[in-house]
Amino acid sequence: MKADEIRALSDEDIRAQIDETREELMNLRFQQSTGELIDTTRIKETRHLIARCETILREREQEAAVEGES
Repeated sequence: MKADEIRALSDEDIRAQIDETREELMNLRFQQSTGELIDTTRIKETRHLIARCETILREREQEAAVEGES
């Protein structure tokens, strides 16, 4: 999922996406530890998606804080 697609989502949808992605990351780690995971780059991609979502949420929080001060 690209940053533009994430920005189009609401805050609640982004939080739900983060929860789903964290669960997927946990499953990928289990698969890696048992030797079932073939494509190990999926772990890195999943971590990056979580970071992207959290960054966009943080940007929105900062924008709201700045607007609240004005």
